Amino acid sequence: MATKQSLKAATRARTGSGRLNQMRREGWLPSVMYGRGTENQNLKVHAKTFSEMLARSSSENILVNLDIEGAGTRLAFLQAVHHDALSGKPLHADFLAIDENTPITAHIPAHLTGEPVGVKAGGLLEQYIHAIEITCLPNDLPETLEFDVTHLEEGDSLHISDVTFPAGVRTTHGSNVVIAHVGKQGGADEPEAAEPVAGAAPAVAPVAAAPAKS
Repeated sequence: MATKQSLKAATRARTGSGRLNQMRREGWLPSVMYGRGTENQNLKVHAKTFSEMLARSSSENILVNLDIEGAGTRLAFLQAVHHDALSGKPLHADFLAIDENTPITAHIPAHLTGEPVGVKAGGLLEQYIHAIEITCLPNDLPETLEFDVTHLEEGDSLHISDVTFPAGVRTTHGSNVVIAHVGKQGGADEPEAAEPVAGAAPAVAPVAAAPAKS
């Protein structure tokens, strides 16, 4: 299961873009925390610490114990990170305030394990989904999902319906969505029921809608 990270935060006043840019120059990352039954809070976290947390995590869907100065610690889910289009640096972070009984939706990296029989025979393994959208309770959140493809022969596909997810984890994808396929080397072989799904979409939690960033 995913490990909860710890992150210090402080409240900040609602400010315009000029003040937010000044905050970033001073080493802070503007953030917001929201959630059902919780007032929206404008926060700031140390940008360097936040980037280091992302670097050691398998995805940006992270459970965080936010230690808010003067307000105690609150469990939160990193809902979205907004990056600079050119540098890729984080510009803003959205945190969803949750408890252990709050269902969350996340995109979890999908890793294929083993060498398919079809690859040994000269085929080519293609992975269609690199992150799978799942829903679960916070304590059931996996860091990664691993799927064994050893048994796949040329022409075989691995569908969502073919795999078993960890206890408490449910995928939002249809059962006929193709995760991986073994095709012929240099051929035009395609799985009949392939439904490629983009894995880079931001997670959307069912419990709250994000407020306007400030």
